[in-house]
Amino acid sequence: MGKTAIILGATGLTGSILLTKLLNDNRYKTIKLFSRTKIKGLPKKVKQSLGNLLVLENFKNDFTGDEVYCCIGTTAKKTPDKTNYKAIDYGIPVAAAKLSKANGIQTFLVVSALGSNAKSNIFYNKTKGEMEQAVLSQKIKNTYLLQPSIIGGNRNETRIGEKIGLVLFKLLQPLFFGKLKKYRITEAEHIAKAMINLANTTSTKQFINSENIKQIANY
Repeated sequence: MGKTAIILGATGLTGSILLTKLLNDNRYKTIKLFSRTKIKGLPKKVKQSLGNLLVLENFKNDFTGDEVYCCIGTTAKKTPDKTNYKAIDYGIPVAAAKLSKANGIQTFLVVSALGSNAKSNIFYNKTKGEMEQAVLSQKIKNTYLLQPSIIGGNRNETRIGEKIGLVLFKLLQPLFFGKLKKYRITEAEHIAKAMINLANTTSTKQFINSENIKQIANY
């Protein structure tokens, strides 16, 4: 029997790449998407549940499977209100972890961020760090927290400022060596590959930093 994978954030950069890879992976019979909007043109192996992810508990009966891939995330530009920001970046992954625990799902993977720290004075880092702690508190057997640096890839959205910043950051990549290597751009392609590889292997490492992500992606 093939496995069932759950994806949160399948319309985003990393999530969309992940979806494509799982569609082409014969180990997976069913892929469940939970989102606000429907993705058109997907094959029958994909089951889509639409609704407000801020009340993910409403999906409890359908939230069943073998693995959960949480690629949810927003930006300060998209969500300037800190309360709303935390409801997304903290609230959704934590709710997903709680549902996973309640429904007996034993593999949970979530995209966090480099620099996440629950004690940080930086709101973004603090939010990610608190999310990680709350997810780990559910004690799901196979929990993986991926901590990429700036995520690279071709986004559907047009963000001129971000594109310029990313180009400039790429030019600086050769300067990042030694301890600075972890700050190099993490490609969304590598994150998606690493998540699938982690879900299908046995690893004792729970925190996967940007350097590890690329290594695991190339298994």
